This record gives sequence, C-alpha cells and structure tokens, in this order.
Amino acid sequence: MPVQPVLRYPHPILKKLCHQVEQIDQSIHDLIQDLVDTMHGGPGSVGVAAPQIGVILRVCVVDVSKNRQGKENNHGLLRMVNPVITRRSGSATMREGCMSVPDYTGDVDRATEITLQFREPDGTLREITASGFEAVAIQHEMDHLDGVLFLDRVTSIKTGLFRRKNY
Repeated sequence: MPVQPVLRYPHPILKKLCHQVEQIDQSIHDLIQDLVDTMHGGPGSVGVAAPQIGVILRVCVVDVSKNRQGKENNHGLLRMVNPVITRRSGSATMREGCMSVPDYTGDVDRATEITLQFREPDGTLREITASGFEAVAIQHEMDHLDGVLFLDRVTSIKTGLFRRKNY
C-alpha cells in the first residue's frame, strides 16, 4: 500500500472523535498497512493514527524500536484497533512532535507507564504494559483518536512550544 498524505493542523478531521471499529475486515487490514507505510515514510516518525490520513476510526500504529529513545524498551510494531488505556502511572515532561504539526515541537506531560488493551489485526485481544518513550508515543497516537493534538497538551504556550528548525 502507498504512503498516504498526512493531514495538517488545522484540518477539521484532526479534531474529531473517532468511531470504534465494529468489524476487522479487509478495509481495516488495508488501513493498517497504509498507516505502517505512512509511518515508515515520515521523517523520524514512530507512529501515526487513522485520522491523520483522513479516516475517522480508532486505529493507530506505533513502533519506537528504531528510535534511539525506544530501542532498548519496546514491543516492536504495534498495530492497534480500538485501543483503551486501563492504567496510568508516573509523570514526565517530554518534547513531542507530530507529522500533522510539522513546524512545531512542544513539551507535554505524559504518564511514564501505561497498561492498554487493543485488538490485533487478526481480532485477538491483547494487553500490554508500556513505559518510557514507547508509553509516550502510544499516548500521543491515542490522543489523535480523541481529536486531541499535542498542541492541546503543551505545558505552556509561552515557554513549552518551539518552532522546529528543520523537518
């Protein structure tokens, strides 16, 4: 499947609450492959969510295994359908960026450890506990499913938002 164009803020789809996936069929498999290809096609991308490519469904992918911050602590490629965080603990502020907001990065407070459940592409229910950079990336992508951008969570618009030098 091809890399899909990524919607950019302030596109209205990025602020929409996504619908649950009722049935995992071929269209969902195709969507997941498009998300994986789009993630791999983005500069330094570690995740992408369906609304970023214009699909208002609760599907996202995350893979921090090739990033220096996530290389030692990750679950590999996560293809998540209808993910739900069931537990959060800890807190840390990290700098985040987003393919949908390419000109800025920002400091965001996130849980440092999360437990979540989601459906695999084959329909299997999976539960994992993620920590560190992987937990942050998952929370970032799951925010997209609720119409929330990192801009909505920046610690301070005056001191926590930064113009990106290059992308």
